[in-house]
Amino acid sequence: MFDISNYYEQLVTDQLWQLKKQSEETLSQSFLIDVACVALNSLPACYVRNIVDKGAGMTETEHQDMRDAAISAIDHAILVVNRNPHDSREA
Repeated sequence: MFDISNYYEQLVTDQLWQLKKQSEETLSQSFLIDVACVALNSLPACYVRNIVDKGAGMTETEHQDMRDAAISAIDHAILVVNRNPHDSREA
């Protein structure tokens, strides 16, 4: 319908991609999706029409603050998901 997206989705996705590449252990897609959902639910919505425009309109400090918030949310989400792994839940 509309071409909008949550700016934090890109930040979380980028950070999780880096985490997957750097991790010595295999991180399943299910785990990463659960972490992304928990992390995004803890971050404020920041809907934009164009992600490139949003990035261009921010100072480096503002962008770093948003990246830091995404990293913090991911760190917390990993703890939450590890305490209650999706694979161990009954259907």
